[in-house]
Amino acid sequence: MTAATTLSIPSGLMLAKLMKKELLLAFFGITVAGIILMGYLFNAVL
Repeated sequence: MTAATTLSIPSGLMLAKLMKKELLLAFFGITVAGIILMGYLFNAVL
């Protein structure tokens, strides 16, 4: 659910108007890495 709202195309287009390209790529990279890490963490706990 987190990935669907954070990494959606409409939100990416809105953020592209506000941020520089490098900052936007860093945001998406950190977000993807965090979502994957949290998924593995929750699967390990449960």
